[in-house]
Amino acid sequence: MKVLHVIARMNVGGTARYVGDLVSEKPGGHQTLLATGFVQGSEVEDDCVKGLPVVRIPSMGRLINPVADLRAYFELKRAIREYQPDIVHSHTFKAGLLARLVRGSHKRVHTFHGHLFDDQSFSSLQKFVITWAERFNARRTDLLISVGSKVGVELRAAGIGANKPWISIAPGVKPLATTPYYGDFVVGWMARVTSVKNPMLAVEVARSLPSINFVMAGGGDLLDQVRAVAPANLNVIGWADATQFWSSVSVALSTSDNEGMPIALIEAHLAGIPVIATDVGSNAEVIEDGATGFVCVKNRDQLVAAVQRLAGDADLRQKMGKAASERALQRFSPALMLESHASAYVALFRPTA
Repeated sequence: MKVLHVIARMNVGGTARYVGDLVSEKPGGHQTLLATGFVQGSEVEDDCVKGLPVVRIPSMGRLINPVADLRAYFELKRAIREYQPDIVHSHTFKAGLLARLVRGSHKRVHTFHGHLFDDQSFSSLQKFVITWAERFNARRTDLLISVGSKVGVELRAAGIGANKPWISIAPGVKPLATTPYYGDFVVGWMARVTSVKNPMLAVEVARSLPSINFVMAGGGDLLDQVRAVAPANLNVIGWADATQFWSSVSVALSTSDNEGMPIALIEAHLAGIPVIATDVGSNAEVIEDGATGFVCVKNRDQLVAAVQRLAGDADLRQKMGKAASERALQRFSPALMLESHASAYVALFRPTA
């Protein structure tokens, strides 16, 4: 089979790597091609794009622009006509909207890597329009995939594809070549520095614990703003190599308002690092609360208490870190992710009774 993966842009992050693995590893041995636009603004394209078979959709990007989006639709339509895929597999909202509008005999698959219900960068009107569009497009989709079971449950509760076939496929993540960290206690935050990741909540946590060192890695539109208000115990370093970063911290912190199933937290677990995270998206499917870290409500005081508990108990950190790496190796195998996609693709063409 020929599978065309479509995504608006491949900015640095877990979604890009998830899609990149599907394109490079060719689940089931099928032929693959990536159709994508370009990163915008302060975003940086993920290095995983290098070496992938790519067709560029020049007008496609994250930002809503009716004129550019219409051009992107025709550019994508042309790419589909030339490639003649058996499956068009779209990822994220913009790509999913445009790809599923293109007519053809191919099967349509769409993966939700999260949702926008809790994203404060979108207005109520924008969220209403996006939800309506997702409901409409779900009716035109042969298979819906969520990265994390809870994400799929929340989408169906919003009326998106409630009567359509759904499966959940967790990311497959390769352990980084990290080394254990034995220095002073350090809390690490790694994500895009943008509103949906709520970096300002991490700033509040750090400010509440002046005797504990924090380091924040990542780039985004809020980077300069965060640097301007960061307390003395918070080192904002911008983009960083994940292997070096997870070799230099004791505990991982995530303060997101919205998530799918974040690969950065899985990488931290694979490195034997306990994670403290807000209870959003499928974070609770990555972290076993009380065993491999702590899952907290989006509340500064709860996050502060969790950091304090781990800061004061080295034995607990070691116990949680060991449990985290064992659990992550079992649940987030790259082979399992690829096998799940290969089976899903074949099932699309299986005759129904």
